[in-house]
Order: sequence, then C-alpha cells, then structure tokens
Amino acid sequence: MTPLPETAAAPAATARRVRRFTPAERWIHRTTAALLGACVVSAACLYVPALAQLVGRRALVVTVHEWTGILAPVPALLGLASRAFRADLGRLNRFGPHDRRWLRAALRRDHSPGERPAGKFNAGQKVYAAWTAGAVLVMAATGSLMWFTGLAPLMWRTSATFVHDWLALAVGIVVIGHIGKALADPEARRGMRTGRVDRQWAAREHPLWRTEDGGGDGGDTAHDQGHYKRGVR
Repeated sequence: MTPLPETAAAPAATARRVRRFTPAERWIHRTTAALLGACVVSAACLYVPALAQLVGRRALVVTVHEWTGILAPVPALLGLASRAFRADLGRLNRFGPHDRRWLRAALRRDHSPGERPAGKFNAGQKVYAAWTAGAVLVMAATGSLMWFTGLAPLMWRTSATFVHDWLALAVGIVVIGHIGKALADPEARRGMRTGRVDRQWAAREHPLWRTEDGGGDGGDTAHDQGHYKRGVR
C-alpha cells in the first residue's frame, strides 16, 4: 500500500484530535504555574534552614517571594478578557449531580467505566480550581498584611502570619499532588501544551463533554446532564 503523503496525513491526525484549550488559556495556565512555582520555591528557601543556607541572599529571596505572590492572581484577572477563559470559569464553577458521583467513586478508588462521569472538567479539577483560587487570594491578603506592616495592628499581623505559614504548607502539598496527577496523564499534559486532545481520550475521561463541533466548546450543559440522566450511567 502506498503511504499517504505528509500533507494528507496531517489533516487526518488533526481530525482525531479536538480543541480543549485556546492559546490564551494555555498562557494563563503557564504564567500562573510559573508564578506559583517561584512563590512556593522561594517560600521553601525562606522556611527550610538547609535550603536557606544553600541559597543565601535572603533579601533577594524575600523580594522574589513577595512579588510572585502579589502577581499570582494577575494572569487570571487579565484572562477575563478571553471569552473562552470566562466560559471555562463558568464550567469550573458549576457543580452537578454527576460531579458528586465522580467524587464518591474517587473516594472509593473506583475506576470502573461509567463510574466517573465528567464534562469538560471533572469534579476533582473543579475542587482543585476552587481551592487554589481561594488559597491564592487568602495568601495574597495575609502576605500583604505581613509585607505592609502599617496596614493592620500587631494582633492582625500575627494571625495573618499563622494563616499564611500553614496555608503555604498546604499549597505546597496540593501543588505536588497536582503535578503528580499531570505526570500520570500524558494526554492531559498534551492538551495543556498544544491545546488539543485525542477524541478517544476525551470520550473516555470526559464523556459528558460535547466535542461534536470539532472545537470542544461544549461543556457541562443542561443537554449533557439530561443525556446522562436518561441512561449514560
């Protein structure tokens, strides 16, 4: 059989993939990840004595930590100009019956087909996004009280330091878990890197996500949830 020319094979390969994220969404994710990563690493260098001694230059590390923390929400705020990003925020903020079923299956460690129904984002991703957004805002607020000492009385600053330190530890643990999940799913990483994912992966991992339009712009819509309730269980 004569092999297909590259010009014919490329459209065929593209047809097997569906758009999941726009360039704007991917840059928001990358920029936020870089800022949070620098913030977590600099925090570790400030609080772990061995790392502090290894890195040195504490004043510089403090400056990096402060500015990366303050700037962490900025990519998402600028991303509100993107219609696709706003649409995905709406999907992440919508929690339906199928999400509760996904969480119950996850707690049971049940990976059976059909036991983890999901739209464009599964329940775990929704919980992670909500937790991260809240954590970033709390960290920015408490960090600001610690940075600008004249903003609040000593008692407030002491409480802010307590919350900031322990929440920072929780953020570090959750970020490591997020990275571990990403490493375990090459197709999900490819979707964030290129913006497109394999149709079979989308149908398996996100069965309620409508991808018939070729652009993957459907999401956790009423049509999807109605179809699920009628028998896709």
